[in-house]
Amino acid sequence: MAKLVFGMNQSLDGYVDHTAFGPSPTLFRHFVEQAQRQAGSVYGRRMYEVMRYWDEDHPEWDTEQRAFAAAWRKQPKWVVSRSLTSVGPNAGIVGNDLEGAMRALKAERDGEIEVAGPDLAQSLTGLGLIDEYHIYLHPVVLGHGKPYFAGPRPPLRRVSHDLIDENVIKLTYVPA
Repeated sequence: MAKLVFGMNQSLDGYVDHTAFGPSPTLFRHFVEQAQRQAGSVYGRRMYEVMRYWDEDHPEWDTEQRAFAAAWRKQPKWVVSRSLTSVGPNAGIVGNDLEGAMRALKAERDGEIEVAGPDLAQSLTGLGLIDEYHIYLHPVVLGHGKPYFAGPRPPLRRVSHDLIDENVIKLTYVPA
């Protein structure tokens, strides 16, 4: 049975914004290795549109960026959207029955399936479907933006913490 894992980079004050701060080379390598192991990814429309960047090669990419793109392209993707009518390679659209689709996905697959996007994660949290939360905590204060938790924070229990590089700690929580 697969587990759904919501993980994102987060500022000290609780915001996620990929344009305000990015991963160090060490953290990016961690994300490459994670993408290579994942059984797939579930995206909300907006996050999927951001991630479509990895669908096409860019001449300025380094080796690590090419490795991430290859891993991302290889894995299956499920996009939760009411407005999209088509998606890119190796992706499908999740219809109106989010709960049924995610329960079936968890039952049919093995491994870790990434959940990307705070709004989608909030919906799945409300349905009791998120198995783990990964917070990559950066020593940055943004003061505004999109919060990691799009709604009330669910009761959580920390199960681990790992220093990824000199500035980022990965905090792992499960529902309490």
